[in-house]
Order: sequence, then C-alpha cells, then structure tokens
Amino acid sequence: MNLPLLGQLLAVFVPLSFLTVGGGQSIVADVHRQSVSVHGWMSDGQFLDLFALSRLTPGPGALLVTLVGWQVAGVWGALAVSAAIFVPSSVLVYGLATVWSRYRTHKATRAIESGLAPVAAGMILAASCTVLRAAEGGVWAWSVAALSTLVLMWTRVSPLLMLALGGAVFLLVMP
Repeated sequence: MNLPLLGQLLAVFVPLSFLTVGGGQSIVADVHRQSVSVHGWMSDGQFLDLFALSRLTPGPGALLVTLVGWQVAGVWGALAVSAAIFVPSSVLVYGLATVWSRYRTHKATRAIESGLAPVAAGMILAASCTVLRAAEGGVWAWSVAALSTLVLMWTRVSPLLMLALGGAVFLLVMP
C-alpha cells in the first residue's frame, strides 16, 4: 500500500465528488485531465480503455473512477477513490435533502434547480469532447458524433442503430 499515492488519489477525487451534478459522467473531463495531463498516471489510450470498460459494465456512471484507482494503486486505490467519489457527495445530498424539502416551494430553490440543469449538461458535453479529443479520431469522429447527436435529438431512432452506423463508418474509413 503506497500511502502517498493514495493521498494523491484522495486529494483529486474528494473535490470531484462535489461536482458530480448530473452523475458520474459530468466529471469525466476532469478525471481525464487529472489522470493523464496533471499526474501522468496513464496515457490517453489507457484512459479510453478504462472509459470504455466503465460504459460496458453495469453500475454507476462513476465506475470510471474506481477503474482509474485500480489502474493507479491496485485494490487500495480502487477502494480509496470509490469512497472519495461516493461518500462526500452522499453526505452532502443527505444533508441538503432535509433543507430542500423544507424550502421546496421557495423561488430560490426552483431557481437553483433550473440553474443546475444547464451546468450538468455543459459538464457532460465537456466530457464528450474530452473523450473525442483523446480518441484521436479526427474529423470523422467529430462528424459522426455531431450527426448522431442531431439525429438523436430530432428523431426517435434507436441509439443502438446510431452506434452500429458509427462503427460501420469507422470500419469503412479508418485504415
């Protein structure tokens, strides 16, 4: 067990816990920045592998951080970052739930709720851009992502169909 490394992991992931507005997906951009750029714990490719694995497996969207902890410091790292990401925000939400229910009808409460929705959407958009940039798929990746987003926003096409079509485009275009 490497205590200084576990301390670094906690210092990164405890503050991120409070930013999980909209779920674990909202912090992917900063998890990438901290893991790859700031601390150099892994490469873009390793991060993308962990990201893909976290999306394929059942569980919370924040499973990515557990995998990052595992990659960086084994079982102790996985346990440390899991606690760091879930415990602080859970305690905060539990405390706020009491206050929130008491002031549910107040104008300020509704304003805060309305303001958090675009913040969460922006953080998830940043996560998507981070993953696209790290994947180094170039113009094709960005084009497929933009077209898929537009199609999914304006039609009732199955997301699975869009995934299959996106995969087909890359099989045809990439060497």
